[in-house]
Amino acid sequence: MNPPQVPESYYKQLHDLQAVDFVLVELTLYLDTHPDDVAAIQQYNQFAHKRKMMSQEFELEFGPLMPFGHSYSKHPWQWIDTPWPWQV
Repeated sequence: MNPPQVPESYYKQLHDLQAVDFVLVELTLYLDTHPDDVAAIQQYNQFAHKRKMMSQEFELEFGPLMPFGHSYSKHPWQWIDTPWPWQV
């Protein structure tokens, strides 16, 4: 069975989300050891907001990113549709 074809924009948006996630992980690790760095906290909050907006845009176009109540589903249930974000 061949996987469904997904548009190039799917991969671009997913790549951009992964880049923002990387920044958030790095800032989290930094802030764990530098909790008083106001500039880093501001940067973390900016990227957290950006990630929220990007994930909402992705989900509107391609479906949910995360299961277990972190993302909404349209009708019919979208989690049976592949590929899932972690499969590409």
